[in-house]
Amino acid sequence: DGSTDGTREILKQIPFSSPSRGEGKGGGDKGDTKIILKEKNEGKGSAIREGLKNATGDVVVIQDADMEYDPMDWLEMLKVMKEKNASVVYGSRFLCKDNEFPFLNRTANRFLTLLTNMLFFAKTTDMETCYKLCSKELLLSLNLKTNSFEIEPEITCKILKSGCRIEEVPVVYRPRNKTAGKKIGWKDGFKAVYYIIKYRFVS
Repeated sequence: DGSTDGTREILKQIPFSSPSRGEGKGGGDKGDTKIILKEKNEGKGSAIREGLKNATGDVVVIQDADMEYDPMDWLEMLKVMKEKNASVVYGSRFLCKDNEFPFLNRTANRFLTLLTNMLFFAKTTDMETCYKLCSKELLLSLNLKTNSFEIEPEITCKILKSGCRIEEVPVVYRPRNKTAGKKIGWKDGFKAVYYIIKYRFVS
């Protein structure tokens, strides 16, 4: 996503990638890896939509680069998806009692989840979670449009509006702070409220 923090240089050092060509094919236990380099930074939503265009599997999971979430939790999410024949499984930070949140972060997330549940008659516990495991077919059908952090409420609201049930599993969460590079702020919270209401009443 137009990153200037040295990510591209690191990717060039990984044997199974060829960032200069836009994608790399891996072998052995690394599987196939495709790297898409955007020249201009346009935000999380834009990056997700670009990745979705290039995804080749049946299932997609979103993973933020800051590693606040543990990728090992994918295994349980996939297990639940298979056992319950679900199209969507969210990794809920609030279902894991060992997770710690900054007070404002917890309060904002609880409010946004409550608002979503009220407007869409849902029972989710963490609508803003990064860990959204979905069938690729479903994600493509949502016609996602937003470019920044509002992609989170857009995905959740459109899934609920489509009638799909969201299954949830507890996941580990290690929050970063502003000093460590956390970018989401209070303005994004107000945007989320706007988009939750918008997607309830506008297609």
